[in-house]
Amino acid sequence: MTDENPFFSIAADSDHCRAMAQLKIRRSEFICRLARTDSVETAKAFISKVSKENKTATHNCWAYVVGDAGQIRHSSDAGEPSGTAGKPMLNVLISHQMTRVTAVVTRHYGGVKLGVRGLIQAYSEAVEAALSTAKKVRLIQAESIKVQVPYECNDQVLHHAHQFNATVANTEYREWIVHEFLVRRSRARAFVQLLSQFEPQGLKRLS
Repeated sequence: MTDENPFFSIAADSDHCRAMAQLKIRRSEFICRLARTDSVETAKAFISKVSKENKTATHNCWAYVVGDAGQIRHSSDAGEPSGTAGKPMLNVLISHQMTRVTAVVTRHYGGVKLGVRGLIQAYSEAVEAALSTAKKVRLIQAESIKVQVPYECNDQVLHHAHQFNATVANTEYREWIVHEFLVRRSRARAFVQLLSQFEPQGLKRLS
């Protein structure tokens, strides 16, 4: 993932899900639910949760994309004709450069067959509608840089890190202070060069 080619997810909240959209197409009801899922395990858990809550529905089709750069992708038609539900849903997520997100579309059949094209359009539109309501967040790939810092120059190091927009992920106080900084990957090399000015004072990079 680079700053020039960003990926997006949706903001997570306390109940783990969401954005939702509901469409009615030729008597069938399509309900799309989105969740922020940072792993395959959380994606599967969300799919299972929605499917159990809607076990009387005609279909619960799904698609998920996870990984820093959306490299893990999977989908299921869940009983719909092959290629008419899961793949179109997945294609919508990919086209919006989404990752760490799962979409489940619940269908309640209304008695009118939609055909292959109609199903592809319906499932795609359901995901598009849910994404339009979601609060999206831009994902930035960060690099971890761990250093040990003498107590006497700690304030200066933190001041420079703050100006560089590096965040302190963890700190341990020993004979030396050990900081783990998170910095945007595209700026990591410049941040390391910035820290190197404190090496004569005893700063040492650990990772």
